[in-house]
Amino acid sequence: MKKAQNMPYQSRTLGAEAWYRFKKNKLALGALAIFILLALMAITTIIIDLVTNNSFYDKYVISQDLLQRLQPPSKEHILGMDEFGRDILLRIIWGTRYSLFMGAFAVLGASVLGGIIGAVAGYYNMMDTLLMRIMDVFLAIPTTLLAVAIVAAMGPSLVNVVLAIAISQTPTFARVIRAQVLTIKDQEYIEAATCIGASDRRIILRHIIPNCMAPIIVQATLGVAGAILSAASLSFLGLGIQPPTPEWGSMLSSARQFIRQY
Repeated sequence: MKKAQNMPYQSRTLGAEAWYRFKKNKLALGALAIFILLALMAITTIIIDLVTNNSFYDKYVISQDLLQRLQPPSKEHILGMDEFGRDILLRIIWGTRYSLFMGAFAVLGASVLGGIIGAVAGYYNMMDTLLMRIMDVFLAIPTTLLAVAIVAAMGPSLVNVVLAIAISQTPTFARVIRAQVLTIKDQEYIEAATCIGASDRRIILRHIIPNCMAPIIVQATLGVAGAILSAASLSFLGLGIQPPTPEWGSMLSSARQFIRQY
């Protein structure tokens, strides 16, 4: 990496130049370290469950011991015990994978659905007004409120939470991609593809969508954090993952009644 840093600007690859710019931002490096830590925690819990056949999860994460309820932090239990005598630190660690899973898959679904809507609206002028007015209706509703309404109608579960968050974030992706498509579709290479008889489907999938990836990636990275907060909010309200499964929002909800005494 020192070699890449000392290279002349013209001789750096795009990856080396991106990393050089990225590592100059200390806050970005700190955020990357936190993300790597959370990802490692999630992967570790999955490996432990596979190796122990969920016996560790059943014994130490969701198993209740009322004699140990609300115990303060100690050497054995660094963050103490919850109201059912379960180790809080272990439940936070195990809850990481659910939060990351919901955030990643919700944004993936929103980017795919929003990408299709935005690409169609931007490429076909006759569909633009109809699709964008529908997206405007969704944008007029607060994201969390829309997700709450969807989950309340479909029922609380992991899949429904992911679907609700994906639907609530779809209009943002559709707007971003539509704006990009409107710019790209007038380029010379799109006109050339049209002249040689390429179908609209091929032009959209092979030429337009790949050139829209930069704003999609940026919006996706911003959307994951919002999706995780939305998932935690739904669980806090009792509409997300149901107990005894450890999830950050539901843990906060169950702990708030003890915050003054413990």
